[in-house]
Amino acid sequence: MSADKDRPPVVAVLNSNDDTVEMLRLMLEVEGMLAVSAHLDSIKRGEFDFGNFLREHDPKVIIFDIAPPYDRTWMLFRHFRGIDAAKGRTFVLTTTNRDRVVEIAKPDQDVFEIVGKPYDMGLIVGAVKKALDI
Repeated sequence: MSADKDRPPVVAVLNSNDDTVEMLRLMLEVEGMLAVSAHLDSIKRGEFDFGNFLREHDPKVIIFDIAPPYDRTWMLFRHFRGIDAAKGRTFVLTTTNRDRVVEIAKPDQDVFEIVGKPYDMGLIVGAVKKALDI
């Protein structure tokens, strides 16, 4: 068996809330995945190279939080989704206000609302597992 097949699937968590990142990381790891994370605020300020992060960690799935201000974060997401390093990766979108994101962005995929309940995290992990086909 190759080393790559022995490696757990890598999932990137991009969020501005440290507690949410930690909850997702723990849930992903319990399910046998390796979670890597980056703080969305650092990315927004240009202190973090998203393309290099993707090339270095090679996540198959990226959990990306659409945080307020929703319109700006949506534009950032669309930009990141279009860069070469993101090609072939699946994005799972989260937010604290799904209705507002849908109203503003009219996304072409599901957006999972996080309000801190374990059920929310379970839905997100389920979407990640589906994207990984596990």
